[in-house]
Amino acid sequence: MKRLEHLFVLLNGWALIAMLGAMTLIVGANIGLRYLTGQSLSWADEAARYLMIWMTFSGAGLALRYGGHVAITNLQEQLPNRGQQVMRAVLALGLLLFFGYMVHVGIQYAQRMQFQVTPALRLPFLYVYAAMPVGFSLLIVHLCLIARPFILAGQFKSRASDDGTADTMPGAASG
Repeated sequence: MKRLEHLFVLLNGWALIAMLGAMTLIVGANIGLRYLTGQSLSWADEAARYLMIWMTFSGAGLALRYGGHVAITNLQEQLPNRGQQVMRAVLALGLLLFFGYMVHVGIQYAQRMQFQVTPALRLPFLYVYAAMPVGFSLLIVHLCLIARPFILAGQFKSRASDDGTADTMPGAASG
């Protein structure tokens, strides 16, 4: 199971790197062409925008996994250890329900937009809007993979390695 989780995280990270690399190349080429030839790629801004959308939704799960999202822990820090665990469990359940709902909404949006095409790339908007259900599905998977240590001890996966070590959330009781 750990190998599968490691592969999942690795593929998610490499997909983000590929999207960032493609966006960098497209924007860089467009800037170079504009200054060297006076012409630019008509589709470059649109492609970069859609890559940014996909990166945002695809990377949100990794940010959640490593505790990278904003957290306000004042109330949690005032609770005893058992209260903190209950609060984190309720939070994880609420996130899971919200992410599931957003997958549903994202699928509906994508289906509604499947027959419209983007102005420059002539790509069906289905592919743009598919970032939403895909990203929230990734959030669900990442949340399920970190839920136990997060609920029990307020721990996230370590940024340095994904070998099962964890970073403790500030203010979380250890144990």
